Amino acid sequence: MIRHTPLRKKRDSTIPLINVVFLMLVFFLIAGTVAPPLDPNLNLVQTKDLEGREPPDALVLHADGRLSFRGRATSPDQHILENGTGPSRIVPDRDAPAKRLMEVTGALRRAGASSVILVTERALQ
Repeated sequence: MIRHTPLRKKRDSTIPLINVVFLMLVFFLIAGTVAPPLDPNLNLVQTKDLEGREPPDALVLHADGRLSFRGRATSPDQHILENGTGPSRIVPDRDAPAKRLMEVTGALRRAGASSVILVTERALQ
């Protein structure tokens, strides 16, 4: 009697996965060096000690979720009534809840703001 040995399944090789990861690594290394580097003799301006102030024509969304405009408490509807339906600028506190920010921008648009502009800090690092 002849016994048949069961065929062994070949295990998936990890070589193709390693090749893909290596190719992605090479791609991102090359893509990251496409931009020319800054001149090494260039000294950038330091702004870390400047006092930050919101633009005078912008709504301020505080960390606790309240809104103010030029130092006075306000609401999206009241802001549109007093300042018209032009573009509205919002300066959110870094710790303001994102959900509240979305509520305010939606309320401004529903109240008639032509556009809502989010004012943020831009940093070069």
